[in-house]
Amino acid sequence: MQQQTTAIDLIELINNKYNEIRNMIESKWNASNDITITNSEWLIITFIYGKQMSISEIAKELGISRQAAHKSIKSLGAKGLIEMNYLENNNRNKFIKLTELGERCYIKNQEIKIGIEVDVLKKLGTDKMNILKELLCEDWI
Repeated sequence: MQQQTTAIDLIELINNKYNEIRNMIESKWNASNDITITNSEWLIITFIYGKQMSISEIAKELGISRQAAHKSIKSLGAKGLIEMNYLENNNRNKFIKLTELGERCYIKNQEIKIGIEVDVLKKLGTDKMNILKELLCEDWI
């Protein structure tokens, strides 16, 4: 029974840290920007940065339904962060890409993430940070 509790504890610890980091990023973003962007929308922005993709490709790669992807994409479009274009000679398939504003938001968000990583590095130190990154990169699941 002890092994099961340890596994649950590990999963909860990882999940809790992820949520803390997401909340920090969101708080820092909201404190300095007028555009509210949800976690799902950030996933899409991050995924399509520098690319042009269809809604179905985005949904498949992110492991979400087309409906969920479409909902987030519609919201991102209303905020002026993405634009939809049709393929030449094909009015059925829409391709999504970031607008200039969307790209600027992505870059600002990356700067926030780098700042948080620097803060974590200061708290953990270089050796522990390297160990943490190595452990997270290993194939242990």
